[in-house]
Amino acid sequence: MWDQRLVKLALLQHLRAFYGIKVKGVRGQCDRRRHETAATEIGGKIFGVPFNALPHSAVPEYGHIPSFLVDACTSLEEHIHTEGLFRKSGSVIRLKALKNKVDHGEGCLSSAPPCDIAGLLKQFFRELPEPILPADLHEALLKAQQLGTEEKNKAILLLSCLLADHTVHVLRYFFNFLRNVSLRSSENKMDSSNLAVIFAPNLLQTSEGHEKMSSNAEKKGVYQTLSWKRYQPCWVLMVSVLLHHWKALKKVNMKLLVNIREREDNV
Repeated sequence: MWDQRLVKLALLQHLRAFYGIKVKGVRGQCDRRRHETAATEIGGKIFGVPFNALPHSAVPEYGHIPSFLVDACTSLEEHIHTEGLFRKSGSVIRLKALKNKVDHGEGCLSSAPPCDIAGLLKQFFRELPEPILPADLHEALLKAQQLGTEEKNKAILLLSCLLADHTVHVLRYFFNFLRNVSLRSSENKMDSSNLAVIFAPNLLQTSEGHEKMSSNAEKKGVYQTLSWKRYQPCWVLMVSVLLHHWKALKKVNMKLLVNIREREDNV
């Protein structure tokens, strides 16, 4: 069994040596993952709860995925042809009621309107205690965006490997679902570019913990606006790359480990 610290170190060295990308805050990510792993289920709630504290379902080829995510994606698969899926907003009143039912363990998604389920799914990612794609990677993504297309894609896949294994499993499952949505874009008008623009701010939202400003509402609003304008291109880029190359997420770590072994054998 490979030491995960060795893997992360090799990733950081590779990103810096080959792409000139430095990643800060990796220790913080590890601390958050330990906190997430130690969490216990919180009264059956689904929203605002760490991944590892949620009920999970075993999904072949993907491992254990949060049950709500599986149920929501399964329900939406039946309405994948719906025009404007994820773009059109559902009823605010129905969405609030639906969220309350889900948080109380009611199996209500199969009978809910598709746009309401889609809105709830975006809210699920938005309300995670920590964004699934952490703010620690934002500066590195800005650097990756300046690379050529092929190098850019490789660098982003390597950056994704700094995420916890469970997070990668969830991303692979969810991006495969989004890929299926995009394959029906002739009907639903939601191609991969549209989906990337919609999900980027939900998957990579700026954590309030990273805001080093006054809590004054006006200043906070200005910060968030400037942050969005600065990071929007790289957020959309990462979601787009992962959407197109989701299968590669499973292979990148193994390839890197082989390279590590080859280096050790040559020493």
